[in-house]
Amino acid sequence: MGAMMLVSVSDAKAQLMDLVKQSEAGDEIIITRHGQAAVRLVPVKSVSDFKARKKLLEEARRSGPLNAKPGPCAARSQDFLYDANGLPK
Repeated sequence: MGAMMLVSVSDAKAQLMDLVKQSEAGDEIIITRHGQAAVRLVPVKSVSDFKARKKLLEEARRSGPLNAKPGPCAARSQDFLYDANGLPK
C-alpha cells in the first residue's frame, strides 16, 4: 500500500480528481471533518502486481485444457424443441 493522506472535506472538494487518481494508485486517502476521520477513499478494484496477474493468467491458460471435459454435442442440444419432423413443438 502507498502513502496515507489526511484531507479535509473542503480541500477534498477542490482536489477530488487528484485524490481519486492517488487512491487508484494505491495511496490511502482519509477525508476528515472537523479534524476527525470521516471516510476513507478506496479504489473499487484493488491494485495488483502486473507480474503476479500475468503469472496467474499463464497458469490458467496452461491448466485449461487439462480440466476440460467433453460435454454434450452442441449440434443436438436444442432437439427437445422440435418434433420428429423437425417442426417446433
